[in-house]
Amino acid sequence: MTESAEPSTSAGRSGPSFRRGADGLVTHRWHVTPWLFLLPALAAIVIMSLVPFVNTLRLAFTDSTLLRPGTFVGTENFRRLFTDERFATALLNSTLYTLCVVPFMVVLPLILAALVARVGRLAGFFRTTLYLPVVMSSVVVGLIWTNLLDRRGLVNELLGTLQAVAEPVPFLSDRWLLLFSAMFVTVWTGLGYYMVIYLAALAGIDPSLYDAAAVDGAGTVRTFLNVTVPGVRSTMALIGLLSSVAAFRVFGEIYVLTGGTGGVGGGNLTMTMLIQREGTGLQARTGYAGAISLVMFVVLGGLLIAQLLMERRKEKL
Repeated sequence: MTESAEPSTSAGRSGPSFRRGADGLVTHRWHVTPWLFLLPALAAIVIMSLVPFVNTLRLAFTDSTLLRPGTFVGTENFRRLFTDERFATALLNSTLYTLCVVPFMVVLPLILAALVARVGRLAGFFRTTLYLPVVMSSVVVGLIWTNLLDRRGLVNELLGTLQAVAEPVPFLSDRWLLLFSAMFVTVWTGLGYYMVIYLAALAGIDPSLYDAAAVDGAGTVRTFLNVTVPGVRSTMALIGLLSSVAAFRVFGEIYVLTGGTGGVGGGNLTMTMLIQREGTGLQARTGYAGAISLVMFVVLGGLLIAQLLMERRKEKL
């Protein structure tokens, strides 16, 4: 004798709701449990991202400062922004930084990953060595390179010893040399991080493709261009997006190399440094800083959308 009991639920009790499917089996749906797992992450996103974004959006249209809430001024901050020479300089520096850094961030880590993947027993040593700058803070990295690039630093001493220059190179005082020095530091720091991403992508390439290339007599360069690059094309697009955002938001390298001054006359200010200047301190103009942040958000959003559209167009070709 068998007993069959239909699962019962009460309206006032939380828990799974049961129903009989078309195949006669009893199934249940959890209404609350998935949201309990998502709640911590959703709370963190709302508190750490959504609320500050909405508050910045509100501040962008006010004349608020650190000591007073301010009043609504409409688009006055934006009109002042586009006549501010410092904003033009910061936008130019951040844009140039992105255009120069991103190609290196996309190509060089891929070359390193392809080389490290073939070194055999020493792979662990080279991977650890190349990844070491990633775990160092930007302040520590900046201090190291500040000492190396100083007029009396190791680089200038070496160039002087080799008689390559007649006088010390002003790596940290000339506007453009300082900007390109910071770009070099950014590339040096990020190589290991993106190399690890490429290593994961290389592991997903079918080894038979390399065997076929070897049978066809393809050399190292042809194999790299015809097998490796197509196999990690989607990863290259991802790294292009990540490095673009990171480069446009650069702060630590420029801040440390310039000693927090933004270079001579503020010639090396970036967007994030300008936001930091305007949004902190007793004389902070939080409304103006909010307007700069909003413009930066729009520029980054446009940049990411443009890259996604270009990548989608390449896939269709």
